[in-house]
Amino acid sequence: MKTDNLRADALRYHSEGRPGKIEVIPTKPYDTQRELSLAYSPGVAAPCLEIEKNPLDAYRYTAKGNLVAVISNGTAVLGLGNIGALASKPVMEGKSMLFKTFADVDAFDIEVDAANPDQFVETVRRIAPTFGGINLEDIKAPECFEIEERLRNELDIPVMHDDQHGTAIITSAALLNGLELAGKEIGEARVVINGAGAAAISCARLFLAVGIRREHIVLCDSRGAVTSHRADLTPVKREFATDLPFKTLEEALHGADVFLGVSKAGVLTPAMIRTMNHDPLVMALANPDPEITYDEAMASRPDIIFATGRSDYPNQVNNVLGFPYIFRGALDVGARKIDEPMKIAAAHAIAALAKEPVPHEVLEAYGVRELHFGKDYLIPKPLDRRLIVSVAPAVARAAMESGAARLAIADWDAYRLRLKERVERSNKFVHCRHEAEGVR
Repeated sequence: MKTDNLRADALRYHSEGRPGKIEVIPTKPYDTQRELSLAYSPGVAAPCLEIEKNPLDAYRYTAKGNLVAVISNGTAVLGLGNIGALASKPVMEGKSMLFKTFADVDAFDIEVDAANPDQFVETVRRIAPTFGGINLEDIKAPECFEIEERLRNELDIPVMHDDQHGTAIITSAALLNGLELAGKEIGEARVVINGAGAAAISCARLFLAVGIRREHIVLCDSRGAVTSHRADLTPVKREFATDLPFKTLEEALHGADVFLGVSKAGVLTPAMIRTMNHDPLVMALANPDPEITYDEAMASRPDIIFATGRSDYPNQVNNVLGFPYIFRGALDVGARKIDEPMKIAAAHAIAALAKEPVPHEVLEAYGVRELHFGKDYLIPKPLDRRLIVSVAPAVARAAMESGAARLAIADWDAYRLRLKERVERSNKFVHCRHEAEGVR
């Protein structure tokens, strides 16, 4: 699709009919005087008083338990950079729409005009009682690390910066499956990560959690390999500084098993890939243009396992494989946080789903005759509706086992059935509304 056509279509999509992509609708009847008296005054006083006595009753009497805030200050929006809070609103609306359509999670987009971490944290902290979870989005590094850590410590609801942890979870799923396809033990695999921002650091941390050894990770930034002898390292980079004698990305890739790029286009060459170990896993995730083009990568060597962040090539590493279902599982057990066991559980669940037979509706959605676990199908497709019944229960169970959960799920089969019904009901409603309004 040409860029000019895409731009025109996108502007038309966002402006035609009701502007934007989301709306708020009532969930209770309101047609009679009696119903209105229950919804508002005087009847609404009853649940207010119950919540005053027991704050957890907010999950029983309000939408809090199914409501996530998608919050940004617009300092690192997609590949657009620091475009400001207001200009980030279409992205946050889009994220809210994905929450609803993929996992029936209600979401409000909130754009905070505060680049200062103290002001941002204070704003989010004060509005947090409204929500069951906080999805931080498009906040630049290194401030995003401080903001997330402070909010996680101060709030008793799940807080996740998706640019960090969502990317880490999906790349970890691809890592697990890629190494399995290559016949390599995760504890022996050598990993090179190009990029040292929020996503890169979080990926490195979760790679450790799923089995990569710290001494087998080399981080590279715009100045080359992040080594312990460099004097320009931030505390976050110093966490992954290596003592190995590498100075450049090219040197670090010799004999490596995995390349993860969360940097910029053109930094990886076919010659570099050819120096890697057999069956190399190359995840070139820079958007819109990856660190190496698909054609160049595939021509570099026949045994490559290649993934990008793009939808027009196989193995798209897309955060929508994770965040809707991670929050779904966390909300359903009233989790206080999204902890490491929950993230690991999500990564393993996503990886496992790719090995299951692919249903016809998924094949039809992507216009293919078959998909089988292998080099061209490393992780599930974003439109695979089975993700909700695979990932959300894994996250919920992990939260219960780690102690992060405040509520318990007793009947897992019934829970999975409710998840399927949630998504079917949500999508049926959207389609009916569009048909009624003439939206195509």
